[in-house]
Amino acid sequence: MTDPSYRPAQERPQDPADPKGLIRESYQIDGISGDECRSILLDWALSLPGTLAAPDAMSDLLARYAPTAPDHPMTVLLRAGLGPLPDRPTRSRDPARRRARPIYGTGGTE
Repeated sequence: MTDPSYRPAQERPQDPADPKGLIRESYQIDGISGDECRSILLDWALSLPGTLAAPDAMSDLLARYAPTAPDHPMTVLLRAGLGPLPDRPTRSRDPARRRARPIYGTGGTE
């Protein structure tokens, strides 16, 4: 039986924050995992038009979906995407630390 709220793609209005409807569809999949949501989010990010900043689109999507699905894996990812970036590890400038390390298990005695 078809969901009465279902409308074919050509009848749905275009959403600038979710042009392919990927995020909307992820919220409709029962039992979707975090890994599956990560894959969908990457595809979404690659399909986002260049005229819209990803953080703005993510904020719009969170405002739309988070109130009704606060524990959904996509909600968790969207919130994490808006959070602060992790600190990058600093690279050592000490040449002694940058030398190639020996490869163990190759049978050589280097």
